[in-house]
Amino acid sequence: MSHTPATAAKVIPFNKPYLGAEEFQAITEVFESGNIGGNGKIGSNLSALLQQKFSLHRALLTTSCTHALEMAGMALDWGPGDEVILPSFAFVTAATAVVRQGATPIFAEIDEKTWNIDPADVERQITPRTRAIIPVHYAGQGCDMDALMAIAKKHNLDMVEDAAQGIGAKYNGQWLGTIGDIGAYSFHVTKNVICGEGGAFLTNREDIAQRAEIIMEKGTNRSQFLRGAAEKYSWVDIGSSYVVSDLLAAIARAQFAKMDDINRMRGVVWQRYQEGLADLADEGLLVLPYVHPKAEPNWHIYGFRIIEMERRAALFDFMDARGIKATFHFVPLHSSPYGLDNLGYKGDEFPITDRVSQSLIRLPLYPHLDPADQDFIIETIHDFFRGN
Repeated sequence: MSHTPATAAKVIPFNKPYLGAEEFQAITEVFESGNIGGNGKIGSNLSALLQQKFSLHRALLTTSCTHALEMAGMALDWGPGDEVILPSFAFVTAATAVVRQGATPIFAEIDEKTWNIDPADVERQITPRTRAIIPVHYAGQGCDMDALMAIAKKHNLDMVEDAAQGIGAKYNGQWLGTIGDIGAYSFHVTKNVICGEGGAFLTNREDIAQRAEIIMEKGTNRSQFLRGAAEKYSWVDIGSSYVVSDLLAAIARAQFAKMDDINRMRGVVWQRYQEGLADLADEGLLVLPYVHPKAEPNWHIYGFRIIEMERRAALFDFMDARGIKATFHFVPLHSSPYGLDNLGYKGDEFPITDRVSQSLIRLPLYPHLDPADQDFIIETIHDFFRGN
């Protein structure tokens, strides 16, 4: 491989939104219609498309995956005295959705190969107060949902899938976000399907769907009224304002039409990294990502682990000097200030989580990443280890 070294004028960003004329046309049409509020024609259509694609009973568009997770806690009536198990290696909103209900997040260890929650440790964390499990499908690869669903059934627990990174991915032939009682997607600008800020609440349970629809409409039955199922609407339950504007829904719908192509192109980039770094893994310098045989990822993240963790900062600096914007990921929740000060963790309970977090390096990955730039990234990592 050969590539002219990057200069200050040549930066390879970590993320670059994959947007085109379709998205621009979509928001222009909404603008011109004047119907820019929520629960409009575009949002309803996208909900229907999600339901059809993923064989769902109900998909409700939300302003974020965070809000979809909050809706889950409200719909399932988590409260003081309840415990919900989730990985410490997760984005903070998986935990704050529990805390805002007055319940307690209980952290579990991850599997060292997949970086997903370890079902065996989930079972170890179960107490009479446990109400639910929140698996986080890291990097768009499904958790071991066979084992987790068996645990949930055995202990009569709710299952809420944090599939923020998992749209279009499957585990054992089932779409992520549709396996448990509730699923949550993200359309954040960093995800595979985007609209800037947005998400979706998913469920195949009618009782949950009915309550969630009220919760997202500020605790009113307005959605029933708009469908003609109620003569008027009023306050009937707890709730908040989680309805997404049709402007954002229009972008998400245009993106959703491209989802299969987006995921396929991301897979090409992912595989190029995997092959290009294989020799360094063979030499024991890196640990490359592992794909479980039952998983069909959407290739959301390409991350590897550096064996000599004390050299990670130097590798980041080396890449940054060449204009390559690689990054780390989650700070484990058990060792966060809130985990230490408010939840009583000591910060050393989950050694695998700590090891993965402290050694992980995520590389730029987006559908239109120039192959020459990608080769330069791979070459730069080799140069670091070869002392060039």
